[in-house]
Amino acid sequence: MADNERVPTVIADDAHIIYKIVGAIGTNQNSPLSAFKRVLTRTNSANIREVHAVKGVSFVAYRGEAIGLIGSNGSGKSTLLRAVAGLLPVAKGAIFAAGQPSLLGVNAALMADLSGERNVELGCLAMGMSPSEVKARTKEIIDFSGINERGDFASLPMRTYSSGMGARLRFSIAAAKQHDVLLIDEALATGDAKFRRRSEARVRELRAQAGTVFLVSHSEQTIRDTCERAIWLESGSIRADGPTEDVLKEYETFSKK
Repeated sequence: MADNERVPTVIADDAHIIYKIVGAIGTNQNSPLSAFKRVLTRTNSANIREVHAVKGVSFVAYRGEAIGLIGSNGSGKSTLLRAVAGLLPVAKGAIFAAGQPSLLGVNAALMADLSGERNVELGCLAMGMSPSEVKARTKEIIDFSGINERGDFASLPMRTYSSGMGARLRFSIAAAKQHDVLLIDEALATGDAKFRRRSEARVRELRAQAGTVFLVSHSEQTIRDTCERAIWLESGSIRADGPTEDVLKEYETFSKK
């Protein structure tokens, strides 16, 4: 795709994301005793502390790109993904996205008491597939996840699954549909090498179909294998944005200090 044909899918323009936390750590500001103290002292609300998680982030993502988000723990990577998905408000600036971005995280909610197969059906219906499409794709999705490789786990309740099995099934459901923007939080870090290869191949297919993929992962090798561009976030700010290998070299140098 030529530069003059590049189509933006996500634009972050000086985006700031601020959490508000009620009470100091180690205290229960919502307890009856705390409420009574506020009445006596005529304090209207509990102590509110603000956490500036993302600070003035700006970037443009384009169709067909796979972008890795890297950085230390607590640097704002997952927070930024949630904001792109529309799950967190932007306190200042703006984030614009094409269509409805889909966030896939290892903690994405599935119904623990329902079987894996039933979760696949419900997940696909929720993504807008027709009942006939769901029926045709269910076995393919289960096979892709690999949850049946050691027995008929697809018929068992999700609560019997390991965390890795659940994460693989979530990825398999989400990746069954073409997304304008797919946001992946650590999902490729689960499973064995065979599943990671399948996952990385599927991400490349999504990009080839003009989708945009954001991937948060602590595995530098996964970022290298999957993304041609990387954004390094540190303490809520972008430290580098460019070709994956260049950004990873900067990050590795920083990490060794």
